[in-house]
Amino acid sequence: MGLTNSSTGQALLKSTNLVLPETSDFVIALAGNPNTGKSTVFNSLTGLKQHTGNWPGKTVALSAGEYFFADHSFSLIDLPGTYSLFADSQEEEIARDFLCFYQPDVTVVVVDATCLERNLHLALQILEITPSVVVCVNLLDEALRKGIYIDLDRLAKNLGIRVVGTNARDGEGLDKLKEAILLTASEPAISPIQIRYPDSLEELILKGIASLPNTAFNERQKRWLALRLLDSDYSLANKLQEYLSMANLIVDPKSLNELQHPSLAGEFRESIVLTLYTTAEKITRDVLKLNSKPRRGDHHFDRIITSKIFGIPLMLLFLGIVFWLTLVGANYPSQLLAKGFLWIEGQLLNFLTYLKSPEWIKGLFVFGIYRTLSWVIAVMLPPMAIFFPLFTLLEDWGYLPRIAFNLDNSFRLAGAHGKQSLTMCMGFGCNAAGVVACRIIDSPRERLIAILTNNFVPCNGRFPTLITMALLFFSGPGFLGSFGASLFLVLMIVGAVLVSLLVSKFLSKTFLQGLPSSFALELPPFRKPQIGLILIRSLIDRTLYVLLRAILVAAPAGALIWIMSNLGIGGKTFLELLSSFLHPLGYLMGLDGVILAAFLLGFPANEIVLPIILMAYTSQGSLLELENLTTTKTLLINNSWTNLTAFCFLLFSLNHFPCGTTLLTIKKETSSWQWTILSFLLPTIVGILSCLFIAQGIRLLTLFI
Repeated sequence: MGLTNSSTGQALLKSTNLVLPETSDFVIALAGNPNTGKSTVFNSLTGLKQHTGNWPGKTVALSAGEYFFADHSFSLIDLPGTYSLFADSQEEEIARDFLCFYQPDVTVVVVDATCLERNLHLALQILEITPSVVVCVNLLDEALRKGIYIDLDRLAKNLGIRVVGTNARDGEGLDKLKEAILLTASEPAISPIQIRYPDSLEELILKGIASLPNTAFNERQKRWLALRLLDSDYSLANKLQEYLSMANLIVDPKSLNELQHPSLAGEFRESIVLTLYTTAEKITRDVLKLNSKPRRGDHHFDRIITSKIFGIPLMLLFLGIVFWLTLVGANYPSQLLAKGFLWIEGQLLNFLTYLKSPEWIKGLFVFGIYRTLSWVIAVMLPPMAIFFPLFTLLEDWGYLPRIAFNLDNSFRLAGAHGKQSLTMCMGFGCNAAGVVACRIIDSPRERLIAILTNNFVPCNGRFPTLITMALLFFSGPGFLGSFGASLFLVLMIVGAVLVSLLVSKFLSKTFLQGLPSSFALELPPFRKPQIGLILIRSLIDRTLYVLLRAILVAAPAGALIWIMSNLGIGGKTFLELLSSFLHPLGYLMGLDGVILAAFLLGFPANEIVLPIILMAYTSQGSLLELENLTTTKTLLINNSWTNLTAFCFLLFSLNHFPCGTTLLTIKKETSSWQWTILSFLLPTIVGILSCLFIAQGIRLLTLFI
């Protein structure tokens, strides 16, 4: 079966960084279109016995898990959701390479029972590579609700393979699926369907088969490889040379090049696609029956939730509720964590005193490193632990594609991709997570635009500072109290989104020129969220992932802050010297040198910017947060703060360089220092220019009033 059990196949799998048990009896691939419930099938089969890893040289992650059935162990690999294997995106390329060059023992193709014809297109392509396929017809409950009935036995007869019906969310049919996988692993289908193309194309396929080495691939694989080479799939040709070399098999590159006909590639592709869709349509017509009285509900709801009148207001309402629950709900656990860390700090000091440690050891490790780490965890963990499950809840329910639908036109006009709206929403929780989420955008150009502009929306690390400043300076009698502060904050966030769109437009006209790509945005049916799974996966895969990255950056920053606050020359600390140096620029921006120094020292985590400011104003040698808002406002006013200072501070909080965690993520996602540096400079320049314009404009205005 190709390279499946060879050292080449094993090396290919290990290079993905996936951790699989060496004792697994079978390796199973899980493929399917997006929104078919493929991930639900994967999670239901493997539970929490899962690992993730990136495909070599790609940012697309694969998930792997393990399950046991009938005294056998199965390693299950969840391939990226794709609509085809034509390799027009990273996801398609990875799925294609894995199925072709690793050749798993069984490939399970999950199809949506409500969209059978379109989903069969991928199943037919996979059957061209391997006969060891099981088709899992999922979402049978939704099909029933829409009045759709599928004759599974007849579908199995048409495809010539085993077919199982499931409702994975409720666990229905999963045991039958496991049984079908085991049977297929032991006895692959004898006569699976074979796609027959026009005679002229079939003749060229036969010539291509003769050019491939007999020892590397079986006849079905060689037929499919020849077909893809005829389609001028250059990336596949390069991968073929690479993997044959790994297997110590030599093939003349000229023979492969002779198979490719660039001038006829469009004609070949049209013929291939037409044949596949015609076959899928014929099979679907034979196995599908429609009830004359389907039970419908999603369409009526979608007419409201995606309408031009109600779509945007409802989106703002939903996201507003998520933000409100996040911010309000995070206060109490943040306070508890802070008190807990404060108690631990006291115990650490007692322990170091007992050991008779020097004062600088106590200061560096307790007041520097430990206090910074505890501050970051206490501020970041509760909001993320609330926001990510809520965001995942909307995702699992099926609402996020509706957000992309509502905002698609705005991002398209900005020269960006409609899916950038989803990555922007993720950025509200954490910009690092928002950058990672940009993987869902296929176009490299538009993915870069989304990555470079994600920092323009405030993350949860900036929300506490934004809320504090709004309450201190924009909630008095002249601002309608707390309602005015809330409205002011909402307007600031809407402004941040508009700036993100404007910068996206600028990038699309300068550094990243090009036309917005089209994409098929599927609106999946609304589904009952799996609350338990949402909580577990969002906390483990998102919250802890981002928090650990923040901790890695915050620890050395804590030491640096303590050193700069306690050491210096000429009777002044390094923090005071830095503040004095930055003060001229800070004044022009409506700020001061202390504020700019705090932003620089707060590079590891936005949460510590305000505490550094308070520490500098009170001449303390460690991070500080005053007991209540009244004393905080008094301290700021005594240090020449005005409403203009507060507004420019908010403006620069929204528009300045990404935190250290986000920059590390950008470097990893782009594999480029050039784009990482640009992502640092772009928002910083926007923030400086915005503050200069506002501050100097207000000052000039006051001269004439």
